[in-house]
Amino acid sequence: MNESEKTFDFWQDHSDNYLKMALNYERRERLESPDGYGKKTGECGDTIEFFLTIEEDRLTHIALDINGCVHTSATANAVAQLSEGKTLEDAWDIHPETVCEYLQTLPSDHFHCAELAVGAFYLALADAERKQKEDRA
Repeated sequence: MNESEKTFDFWQDHSDNYLKMALNYERRERLESPDGYGKKTGECGDTIEFFLTIEEDRLTHIALDINGCVHTSATANAVAQLSEGKTLEDAWDIHPETVCEYLQTLPSDHFHCAELAVGAFYLALADAERKQKEDRA
């Protein structure tokens, strides 16, 4: 069998980072009063919600709720993993390409999942910044 005829083996052909993020349920929760909240539904129908907890301008806890495929789960968890502990300003530097690099083996035809995850995260960051401005006013 030549390389092009080889069948894809989910467990063997994905990176450790991808597998850990795709199968991670530790962050799955809905927070009642998050410091930042964002929800986005993609054209594929998958939905991601982010709930941010911020202390001293740092993301100290990121919870999420996902209704979607394993790739959506992997990308949302990767965003949470990459952003926890960062300042709000630094969290804006997470892009879909950052997520793909971290996961290593996200199929290219599922790049939209990374865009969806980052889009929902940006909505949560914007909400957090809006709430901070309101608190200062």
